[in-house]
Amino acid sequence: MSSYQHRTALALSLLACFSATALAEDRLQELELRLNALENQKRAATTFGGYGELHLNKLKSQNGGVNKDELDMHRFVLFMGHEFNERVRFFSELEVEHTLTKDTAAGSSGVVAVEQAYLDFTLSEIISAKAGIMVMPVGILSETHEPPTFYGVERNPVETNIIPTTWREGGAALTARLGDALTLDGAISSGLATTAAKSYAVRDGRLNVASAKTKDPAYTARVKWAGIPGVELAATLHYQTDITQSADTTAGAATLFETHAVINKGAFGLRALYAGWNLDGTGPKAIGADKQNGWYVEPAWKFSEQWGLFARHSRWDNKAGDVTDSAYRQTDFGVNFWPHPDVVVKLDYQNQTTPAAANELDGFNLGLGYQF
Repeated sequence: MSSYQHRTALALSLLACFSATALAEDRLQELELRLNALENQKRAATTFGGYGELHLNKLKSQNGGVNKDELDMHRFVLFMGHEFNERVRFFSELEVEHTLTKDTAAGSSGVVAVEQAYLDFTLSEIISAKAGIMVMPVGILSETHEPPTFYGVERNPVETNIIPTTWREGGAALTARLGDALTLDGAISSGLATTAAKSYAVRDGRLNVASAKTKDPAYTARVKWAGIPGVELAATLHYQTDITQSADTTAGAATLFETHAVINKGAFGLRALYAGWNLDGTGPKAIGADKQNGWYVEPAWKFSEQWGLFARHSRWDNKAGDVTDSAYRQTDFGVNFWPHPDVVVKLDYQNQTTPAAANELDGFNLGLGYQF
């Protein structure tokens, strides 16, 4: 082989080596891009879910009022969450109540509403923050209200009329998880806007973050302890600078104190809760609405994976500051059947005692609920 041929062969060999190296680098870069894409796809996960409940109420008035005899798709809720990365997540719930909406003058109570829509940020191993539309950290049902998670067709009347569940506001919150036992929550948010025309009832003051007035914000703090397996003890203090958003000069600040216990030991379960409001001003005081409070006790026995029995006694009063007996009392007892852990069939009987002018309803409730 001539020197020219030898040099040519060497050049071709070197060129082949360089080409193979470049090709390998290209393949490595392509593989790295694919791995990064898979990692981002893994982190940026979108999840869907929901829950719903269908109620049949067969309730007869005991004092000449209107019976409640109806079948109602009480709630249909869709959940969507998205994990942008390991530190930033989004959660939302879109709710339809009573199937549809139409002219309220025609008697429709249907509602389409955003129940939750907030961003959650992990700031450290123990501290997280969230901002947006969120349910308030008060009571037992407010944050966990899917039908398979509680006894009884209807949500209990104390958390409905006093707290009130599911009460949502717009704002920001911090959560500190101190080990496995202690959790601290703090929030600043929009507040309620009840009026004298609504007898200063706290439930009727919910604005649901729909062009909600924010002249008078609200502040919430909660401590929750779960140091024993199956036991949760919690207390919440909520303060609003003006319960009417400064619309009523005869009303003023409002303070809510709530405490509860949830105990699950083997087949035995117990829920107990107290909640009480104090409203400032001569307006609420004049009609007894300066004090609004209630409590309930609910023992339960889940004697198999699919069957559970419960009884509940509730007492609540949105005019507890007056001198007359304006309290409502209700006893419920019934059964839950879970054909699947996320599907429930409920049957219960309710017996009410109401103030003289209120409609007293006794009878049966049948419900179907699910979550996924």
